[in-house]
Parts: sequence; structure tokens; C-alpha cells
Amino acid sequence: MAGTLYGIGVGPGDPELMTLKAKRLIDECPVLAVPVKAEGEKSTAFEIVRPVVDLSKKKVLEVIFSMSKNSSDYWKCGQVAGDQIIEELENGNDVAIVTLGDVSIYSTYMYLEQYVRNKGYNTVIIPGIPSFCSGAALAGIPLTLGNEGLAIVPSAKDNPLVGEAIDRFDNIVIMKAGNSVEKIANMMKRRNVPAECATIIHNVGMEDQYIGPIDTDRKYGYFTTIIIKKGKKDW
Repeated sequence: MAGTLYGIGVGPGDPELMTLKAKRLIDECPVLAVPVKAEGEKSTAFEIVRPVVDLSKKKVLEVIFSMSKNSSDYWKCGQVAGDQIIEELENGNDVAIVTLGDVSIYSTYMYLEQYVRNKGYNTVIIPGIPSFCSGAALAGIPLTLGNEGLAIVPSAKDNPLVGEAIDRFDNIVIMKAGNSVEKIANMMKRRNVPAECATIIHNVGMEDQYIGPIDTDRKYGYFTTIIIKKGKKDW
């Protein structure tokens, strides 16, 4: 009997923010698949589970998802990684693959999951806490109040949705914003949205975590989110 593939969101960085179900399934699966950008590279998702999971009797399988601006490359990586996973499933092994935050939000896992599922194998998705929810909690920011709307957009590739979201929504979560902080600050200024309406969430749950106002002189990495709340002055 073929095994089951579990796509598991392990949260934003703090192992204590993993769900009980995520922890149980990772413990139970004999194979732990770890997405990396290149062979032998450090995986942040793996580092989250390492302190709380016994890895001594578990097979750790690297699956490569190279960073690319072309979505077709992700589908190709998903097929290659999917074939690796299918080999384990065919041997009767359940496989847990870990991903940062929540599985359904900008996760490369979903490219792999669709491939494996379409091949006729059983797949299960286990949700996790998204980084912007964790960051909002740490910053004391309500993402929505009353009848307010919320937009979640990525800033990569000069995405025009960022400007549209700032124009149309009360609350905006801009993910993958590490290289776009100054650009987004200027977009806010042109729209007369005060700088104090924005909060930077950088490497939440990690050692160099930063949660605070926009600082264009600061260096930000890939795991950077900007939360813009136009009604911030009202609370």
C-alpha cells in the first residue's frame, strides 16, 4: 500500500508556534522531506523542527526548488521533487514535507503537491501560522477591524497589485518585500499614506527579528513583510 504525502506548515520560525498536529505527523512519518534552493543548503523550515523532533531514526530527503522569476521553473522543480517523493510513497512510506508559515500561502510545496496528487497518490495539507499573523500579533496590530478589507500581495517582479492594494484596501500585507522597502515607502508617500501606518516584519521568530517602523537605511532579507494599516491612528 502506498504511503501518504503530508504538506506541513511549521509556522513563522518559533518552534512553539507549530501546531500539535504538525508535530505529531512529523514525528510519525519515517521520511522528512526538506525543500532547499540548492543541494546541501540550510533549510529554515528544517531548523524550526530540528529542536522538537527526534531525527535519529528518520530519513531526511532534500528536494530542490531553485529560486526563479519564471513560474514554469517551479512546475519543473515540482515534478522532479514529486518523483523523489513518489519513490518513497511506493515503498509504503508516509512522507512529511515541511514549509514555512502556512502551506497555502505562496508555498512552492503546492507545485509538488498537485503533481503527486494527479499521479493518484493521497496528499494531506496541514495548515500553519503565517508569518504576517505572527508578526501582527507581536506588533499588537489588528489586521482587520469591523468591515475593513485586507489584501495580501507579493512585491516581487514590480507587482502592480501592490499599488492597487494600497489604493483600494484598508489593510495591506506586502510579502517578499525585502528588496522593495524604499520603493513601497515612496508609493505610500505619493498616495499621502503616512509612513507611521506601516510596520516592517523582518525574520519574525528568528534571532535577528525586527518589528518596527519603516527604516530605509536598514538591510532586509527575503523573509520581510510590510503591514500597512491606514486606520492605525484610530486605535
